[in-house]
Order: sequence, then structure tokens, then C-alpha cells
Amino acid sequence: MIEQIRVLRALLTLCLVVAPVLASSDNQPGVSVSSVPVGPRALEKETETAVVRGYLEAWQTLSQALADNNPDLLDAAFVGIAKQKLAGTIEDQRKLGIQTRYQDRAHDIKLLFYSPEGLSIQLADTVEYDLEILDQGKLQATQHVRTRYLAVLTPTEVRWKVRVFQATRDPENATIEHK
Repeated sequence: MIEQIRVLRALLTLCLVVAPVLASSDNQPGVSVSSVPVGPRALEKETETAVVRGYLEAWQTLSQALADNNPDLLDAAFVGIAKQKLAGTIEDQRKLGIQTRYQDRAHDIKLLFYSPEGLSIQLADTVEYDLEILDQGKLQATQHVRTRYLAVLTPTEVRWKVRVFQATRDPENATIEHK
């Protein structure tokens, strides 16, 4: 019983830390994008499109990495502290023998700041998703979550990657159903 409580606490902590991600199903989430004044540099439409595409692809990458417990998959979409923290989360999952699966429902993305030199862009995203927690392949809990993320993306040779990824969660909008 004590071990189950420890695992459940770890799972709930994981829910607070781990970013929701796009599931690899055909059900695509609703996505809305808006810009507030983004700083001293004008944000070109092509850049905005590339940033949003890179950000949403990062969620898909993270979803697969969490489902497979494979931190190496993060290389495609994350760098720096975001990659380090997420890789640590995946390693913790692996040690506990758990997996997480996500089904994205909606993103409300607001582009907040574009650096003068064009080397980073900050955005806020209010996202809704369903989370399933599996222990040794057996469904333990499901949860519907509404979370706000702040992210900073950096351009690389071929795409924008997430460098900073931080969640805040409104516990009033989350419910847990144990299976």
C-alpha cells in the first residue's frame, strides 16, 4: 500500500511537470493563434507559421517520447533546459515502470515577444488535454487538464526548437478518474 501511494504521488507530480502533447491519432486538436505586440522586431507571417508549426511538432515529439519512455526522441524538437528537464521526467517514468499517453484537445497560442535579433520567440499556450497513466501497461488513471504553458523557441538550422517549457496548472479545471 505504501508503495502504491508513493507511485501515485510520483504520477501526480509527473502530471504537474510534464507537458501535454499531441497524440499521434487522427483527432487533431483545435488550434487558435494570436499575436500581441511582439517586441521591437516585426514578426513576419512566414516566421509566425514556422514557429507555431515547430511548437506543435514539439508536442507530437514529446508525446511519442513519453509513450515510448525514450528521451532520445526529444532531440528533434527540444534544446537546452527544456530538453534536460523532459529527459529527466522520462527517466523517472522509466524507473517507476509507468508510461503516459496524451490526447490533445485544444491550443490557444499567444505570441508574446520576438527578440530584436530574431534568436528567440516567447509564447503562451492555454492547452486542454486528456492524460492516461499506465503502470506496467495497465491503465491506472485518466485526467482531463487545462494548463497554461510559457515557452521560448530558438531557431536552428532547419526549424524552431523549444528551449524553455514551463507549465502552470489550474487545479480547479483538472479531474482524475481512477480505472
